[in-house]
Formats: sequence, C-alpha cells, structure tokens
Amino acid sequence: MKRTEFAVLIGLIISIIITSVTAFAADCESIRSDTLRLHILANSDSEADQELKLKVRDAILEKSPTLFEGLVSLEDAVASAEASLDEIKATAEEEIFANGYNYSVKVYLCDMFFETREYEDFTLPAGNYEALRIEIGAAEGKNWWCVLFPALCIPASQDSAELEDVFSESEISAVTQPKYKAKFAIVELFERLKNLS
Repeated sequence: MKRTEFAVLIGLIISIIITSVTAFAADCESIRSDTLRLHILANSDSEADQELKLKVRDAILEKSPTLFEGLVSLEDAVASAEASLDEIKATAEEEIFANGYNYSVKVYLCDMFFETREYEDFTLPAGNYEALRIEIGAAEGKNWWCVLFPALCIPASQDSAELEDVFSESEISAVTQPKYKAKFAIVELFERLKNLS
C-alpha cells in the first residue's frame, strides 16, 4: 500500500471515529438536558450517618412521585422541585428528627457535575445536570444520587418510568449499550475538561 493510500485510509478511519463519537456526545447532551438528578450528602461517613442518609432518601423518594406526576419536561420538573423546596426540606428534617438527630438540612437546586454512572439497566453520561441537592449536617460524608425526572429512582413499591417513556431511540441506545464504554470514557474526559474552564 502506498503512503498516500495509507494516509487516506487513516484519515477515513479517524473521520468515522470522530463522527461516531460526535453523534454519541450529542445524545449524551440531550440526555443531560432532559434529566433532574437527586444528590444527597450525608453528615459524615460514619455508619449511623450513612444509614440516616438512606432513610432521608427513602422519605424524599416516597414523596417524589406526587411532585413530578404528569410532568413532561425538565423545565416543569425543575419548577415543581423549586416550588416544593420547603416541603422537601421539612420531609428531610422530620426523618432526621424521627431518628434522634438534630442535623441541619440544606435543600436547593443547582447545576452540578456528575461522573458517568452505571445503574442496573442503563448508564448516565458524565456532565453537568440540573440537580436537587440535599445536604445533611456538615455534608462531609459519602453521597447518594439517582434520577428524579424522569422518575427512574422511586421506592420499590412503585413502578419506575420506562426508558422508552422519556428518551429517544438513539438516547436509549446510548445509555443501554455496554459496547459504548469507551465512548462514555471519551465523553467524561471531555466534560471534565470543559468543567475545568
């Protein structure tokens, strides 16, 4: 093979890879723009504080289906969460006090970076997401996160949303295909670099 043919072949391969990763990155961006995450920080990493964090999580998730019922867009979900911040905070405080603690609670909406996260049936790409953040006490412990909207993290006693209800066919393919691990790594690296600037 001549050098010119080899160079053309390498250029073609690089072009195909870039096109593939670019399309995948566009699906990832669309997923991020349609998702509201829940992020809970425990007071500390002690076993008791970690258990309390999970109890607060369960109390919040018991309430979340009524907060997001019938909503079809991230904007609606954020507006509903914003209107319910006091109620969510009261729910967290009640659970904390019921378990014998007097930790303070901060509840707010923010735009924050999440790493690539593998769930049982799907993977969410790294990047910035709208998030409902709950900080318990000093908020120096391990965190817990899931997806509030679409309702993919709700109590086991209720049905979760189907991916088909909220994501397009290409988005579903992006989040459910194990063959995309390398693409997720590329997207995460890019998002981390973007987040630094």
